[in-house]
Amino acid sequence: MPVTPLTPRPEVKHYRALFISDIHLGTKASQAAAFLEFLKTVEAEKIYLVGDIVDFWRIRRGVYWPQYHNDVLQKLLRRARKGTELIVIPGNHDEVLRDYCGASFGAIRVERDTIHEAADGKRYLVMHGDEFDVVVRYAKWIAFLGDGAYNFALWINTHFNTMRRWFGLPYWSLSAYLKHKVKRAVNYIGEFEAALVQEAARRGTQGVICGHIHHAAKRQIGEVTYINTGDWVESCTAVAETQAGTFEIIRWTPAISGVRPQPIPDEELEAAA
Repeated sequence: MPVTPLTPRPEVKHYRALFISDIHLGTKASQAAAFLEFLKTVEAEKIYLVGDIVDFWRIRRGVYWPQYHNDVLQKLLRRARKGTELIVIPGNHDEVLRDYCGASFGAIRVERDTIHEAADGKRYLVMHGDEFDVVVRYAKWIAFLGDGAYNFALWINTHFNTMRRWFGLPYWSLSAYLKHKVKRAVNYIGEFEAALVQEAARRGTQGVICGHIHHAAKRQIGEVTYINTGDWVESCTAVAETQAGTFEIIRWTPAISGVRPQPIPDEELEAAA
């Protein structure tokens, strides 16, 4: 009788802290299934949810909530019940949670922003970052308009990648490419990074960890280390602090490819900026 070989379980990596943002649960563009796969491979003493985990902007226009979106929340809550400290920092898409900033629910804490002290003693300001996005802060209606156009690009992107799979080509984010080109033209990313770095310096921290702009990055800007977690819509990235106190940006490749998550080299991130 033939024996079906067992599928090996993915190796679990243990981190001191994990930083995740912009999953946008409640939208069809959310890569929630990939995020669930990713969670199976990592453990952390602390998990920071750095905003836009649930997209209430979209939910107001019509509820889309498949089971695996619910599974993401259940998985995170289960981690908290088992002793992982969960720090929730609401973003602009889940800003309704800002009414609960300062509250604690067992191992879950809700904060407007917070300070993370790394293993080497360096202090990092952790915040979503939308406060320093001029479009969101001063012209929210433009942000909503941009959000609609962006999601139209994501819809096109889904069909575009379906055709790429037919030809055996890997996933490529058309929406990320278009957004990156437009925002580079107006120095948007650079201005956003400069504003966050300035705020970190004002608060007396040696670094800043944020999300919001869906652009993973790790670079030294003057005396401040700027780190952006990226997102789980286009790039499927997260930031992890190792037990030694170093920070890695991890890009998740779905398990179907047989490739495990790999840290992104800093030089690759610089080239993409």
